[in-house]
Amino acid sequence: MISEIPPEFIVKIDYEQCKRCKRCVMNCSFGCMQFKDRVIPDHKKCVACQRCVTFCPESAITITKNELSYKENANWTPEIRQNILKQAETGGMILSGMGNPRAYQILWDHLLIDACQVTNPSIDPLREPMELRTFIGRKPERLEFSADENSEIELATELGPQIKLDIPVVFAAMSYGAISFNAHKALVMAAKQSGTLMNTGEGGLHKDLYSYADNIIVQVASGRFGVHSEYLNTCVMVEIKIGQGAKPGIGGHLPGEKVGEEISKTRMIPVGTDAISPAPHHDIYSIEDLSQLIYAIKETTDYTKPVSVKISAVHNVAAIASGIVRAGADIVTIDGFRGGTGAAPMVIRDNVGIPIEVALAAVDQRLRDEGIRNNASILCAGGIRTSADMAKAIALGADAVVIGTAALVAMGCRVCQKCYTGNCAWGIATQKPELVRRLDPLVASERLSNLLRAWDLELKEILGSLGVNSIESLRGSRERLRGIGLDEMTLKILGVKPAGVGQ
Repeated sequence: MISEIPPEFIVKIDYEQCKRCKRCVMNCSFGCMQFKDRVIPDHKKCVACQRCVTFCPESAITITKNELSYKENANWTPEIRQNILKQAETGGMILSGMGNPRAYQILWDHLLIDACQVTNPSIDPLREPMELRTFIGRKPERLEFSADENSEIELATELGPQIKLDIPVVFAAMSYGAISFNAHKALVMAAKQSGTLMNTGEGGLHKDLYSYADNIIVQVASGRFGVHSEYLNTCVMVEIKIGQGAKPGIGGHLPGEKVGEEISKTRMIPVGTDAISPAPHHDIYSIEDLSQLIYAIKETTDYTKPVSVKISAVHNVAAIASGIVRAGADIVTIDGFRGGTGAAPMVIRDNVGIPIEVALAAVDQRLRDEGIRNNASILCAGGIRTSADMAKAIALGADAVVIGTAALVAMGCRVCQKCYTGNCAWGIATQKPELVRRLDPLVASERLSNLLRAWDLELKEILGSLGVNSIESLRGSRERLRGIGLDEMTLKILGVKPAGVGQ
């Protein structure tokens, strides 16, 4: 069958500028660039990863979107017709990486932060200390104190395990397999330097990273890959993954060609076999079943590590979160439909799930209404792009936020959405040795640390504009937000007043 699918991008080469150094050929991991008497691009293989553009010493390469000569039709867009052609030729599901790219309303961009001026003056963060330190874990309903024989006051209430974050951001769950070892190492190095955490994802933890235990969240997913007692105790927190924002209700799949010897050892599966995580945990079909797993993990870790449960944002997320907290979870992680992924059916990624903003607000309010909000911290994931998004999420009720795609972009990702191919030209979403070595963990960790440092400074500026000097004063304070361009029902769910309305 001759393919009728036109190329998505056009590669233009200025041959007068080109010195035939072949650097673009060496850097293209998708086989787009070929050299005959000169560089000849195969447009159909270009994914616009921009690697050739970045490393061309003569700036002779330009990549443009192919303006397909389809007859204009608002209903039958070029993308839809392209996808129909692909399925007509292959008979398979269309896969994609990263998060939902559809032009749905981004609620973060319709929320404004309300500043202080006179009666409650702002604070200059350059001259006064700002406290961003955050503690994650179950909190008691009240604190009790006692005096010792020297009349020194001591805390009498026994606290559950708490995790200290120097900044209320953690790195998202991205498995060793979905991303490279160098990417994993960069994330954990940056987490240590910045006083925060990275999440292993569902692929276990490479032995070389066990020394970073104080900055690691380990994940237990339905496939139980790499899960054993030592793994569960090489961390400060354990996360049970029930759902993922990019693909609610379905499982995961790491193709066998990505399972080399090191991933085989880490995941405890044979080399070359597909690692399939089923949609459900086959030992969890009720809240009571989930509670059994939570307490089994707590027993294994001697009750020294908080247990989180990660769920995707769906319409009844508030009720689900309530059940999770009552089942004994210390932390609830909510992942919205903008959350990234290494691979997902496009139909699921783009059409299933709800925005994290409304899910977060609904969960926070439900737990408050039921009087159990102190029983668990809330982590917010799925579409956090900036420090402003982080501040707004905390005002809506999050204790901290989770970033995945933003972290990958900081490392060099160009969001070409071809993670599932394993051909990542930047050495991030690949296991091919010749590509993995393109990512220097030291350089990548420095870029990640710089990103968090910049967000730290910006968050302090935001707090100063609000006239508060602690992130605790912003948490759940929806009065500090105002909506613009949002309908009445959305504002009601968010618990936010429209712009122009005072107290």
